[in-house]
Amino acid sequence: MGGGAPARAPLPHRTTAPGEAERRRPAPPAPVPPPTPENATPAPGTRAGTAPGAPPPAAGHRAAPPVTATGARPHPDVRRVPPALVIAADGTYAARLTTAPGAGPEHTADPGWYPERWTLDGPEPYAVPLPLDQPEEAASDVLPFSDGRVLIRRRVADRHAFSLLYPTGPGTGELPLGALACAELTLLPPSPDGMSAYALVPGDRSTAVWLVAGGAFGPEHVAEVPGRCSGGVWLDRQGRLLALDRQLREGGPVKAIAVDLERGGEVTPLLQIAPDSHDRLLLADPDSGLLLIRSDAPGEDRLGWGVLGSCLPVRFPECLRVPGATLTPFAVQPGQMLMPESCAVALRIDGACGSWVGVWRPSGRRLHQCAAPGGWLAGAGFWTRDGVLRLPYAQEGAPCAVALLEAPADEPHRSDTNGTEPSAADPTPGVCRPVPLGEAPLTGRTAPG
Repeated sequence: MGGGAPARAPLPHRTTAPGEAERRRPAPPAPVPPPTPENATPAPGTRAGTAPGAPPPAAGHRAAPPVTATGARPHPDVRRVPPALVIAADGTYAARLTTAPGAGPEHTADPGWYPERWTLDGPEPYAVPLPLDQPEEAASDVLPFSDGRVLIRRRVADRHAFSLLYPTGPGTGELPLGALACAELTLLPPSPDGMSAYALVPGDRSTAVWLVAGGAFGPEHVAEVPGRCSGGVWLDRQGRLLALDRQLREGGPVKAIAVDLERGGEVTPLLQIAPDSHDRLLLADPDSGLLLIRSDAPGEDRLGWGVLGSCLPVRFPECLRVPGATLTPFAVQPGQMLMPESCAVALRIDGACGSWVGVWRPSGRRLHQCAAPGGWLAGAGFWTRDGVLRLPYAQEGAPCAVALLEAPADEPHRSDTNGTEPSAADPTPGVCRPVPLGEAPLTGRTAPG
């Protein structure tokens, strides 16, 4: 990437713990219409369960005082609806903020938010509420750990406070982990190790990566990446290689990069489809190397795919263009070692009549569109290794349930010499060049000089 790296900001310093501030009550979120398209294929049978259960809390954590993250930009306090459901990297647990068992935010005018943990790896899914003595704000974030605990991030005055929640018989236990004093903070997706959590803190000229849970003494500064970073996709199973979407200058192109957290945040290019294109990484599967990409290099914003470590061009399948709808991939079938073209990909399709599910494989030429189960927590779901998509949903009579959707079979077709589906249109020579995935740190990397 061109240009010299900006000067590194000084490391934050620790301060004394603030008093507990009164939390602001959020405005009620707008309802979301639930219908599905008329031509959608109904989803197969569902399973539901409500059995109670709770693993014991893990010991060995120490609370920490708040830390000041320097150089952060101020930003308006924007109210938002929390993510529908966050699923742990191994699919064992999930967590969300809810207002009532089985009810979404549209069912109450004055919601009292509280965290809820879902257990997904047993014979039947079940939910455990984790309320405390006062309701949470809708702007809080929750993130499940593989041992059943749930991380919560709260905005308290000018700080972001972190705690671990866990069931304790009839009540909820809370273990404070410390706080970061900064204007803006974004939790990254669940770490593949299942026992730590990271966050991005943007500054004026760089973005800090913080370990906010899983360290020995509260939040720990891990890396400082030049530029404004967003997104966040894990590239390996160890939680070492993190892909971020970076913008080096205001108004400049956004390019996906790989950050090595065990080498002080060493940065290597990951996506450079065209010099001025915005190339973002949406999903990655460490087993097969399949990457799901969004880029405007073809002349408009398109979904494409590539393979980590490959120098073949990114492909932009025509079947992933649905007029009047937005497609967002949310799950890739794991366990397909060295077979990226055979991975089933689940996509959330948002249109005028609501949200439904799409299933697609790189080796196929068809996007299969399926109706989502009623009460689907839109955008949430995960694949089993044998190609069954599990879609969590909550509705009256089934406050915690999972619908099972088997990946439809694709008709065999002739492929090109590379064994991959061609793009919708041939790229213009000199504009769209092969993605330099061979520069990624998983293959052919050398130590910096």
